Amino acid sequence: MIAWFSHTFPNVVYLGWGGQTGWGTAIAQTLYMTFFSALIGGILGLIFGIGVVVTAKDGITPNRPLFWILDKVVSIGRAFPFIILLAAIAPFTQLLVHTQIGSTAALVPLSLGVAPFYARQVQASLESVDHGKIEAAQTVGADFIDIIFTVYLREELSNLIRVSTVTVISLIGLTAMAGAVGGGGLGNTAIAYGYNRFFNDVTWCATILILIFVLIVQFIGDFLAKKVSHK
Repeated sequence: MIAWFSHTFPNVVYLGWGGQTGWGTAIAQTLYMTFFSALIGGILGLIFGIGVVVTAKDGITPNRPLFWILDKVVSIGRAFPFIILLAAIAPFTQLLVHTQIGSTAALVPLSLGVAPFYARQVQASLESVDHGKIEAAQTVGADFIDIIFTVYLREELSNLIRVSTVTVISLIGLTAMAGAVGGGGLGNTAIAYGYNRFFNDVTWCATILILIFVLIVQFIGDFLAKKVSHK
């Protein structure tokens, strides 16, 4: 079996597991970029998504100017193609992490790229909360924070997990794109050591690994969403 694999996928074997070009390094870089950009971008997206919902005309704290600002920031952020965003915020990335190349540098555009997408997903989920439950919470004296956590987020937890799953899957695709411009990870392996050198076995192996990550995230997301669902 090992001999067959070495003969069929010689370039995959040649890259090895460790070192700068190894598969272990590429997988670790992909997981690093996905986890931390999902964490940072998720927090930003959640804040903006909640902000848009609560400041809307029918929200719990209507504020037309603030709603307009938040809504436009999210809309403009979503309109930016990620590959252009990478180049456009390069000076900002340099200012924050003192480099424009590598996995850590990729966290900046990845976080900013995924935040508007997640914000819209959060907005769509929270807008479906029954206003009767919000009014009931206000009647018994619930304050702003109570309504956010015990009504909005609690009622829509299952849907939030589902949209978070979609967001993380999209983010895995963005890490591959970031890898194509020096971010490292499986995307960099597929392009730099597979496509550019015509090593198709490397390209296919990197692609299959990315698909495996996507399937794992989808499975975990579906499991958790069903686990917390009230329906």
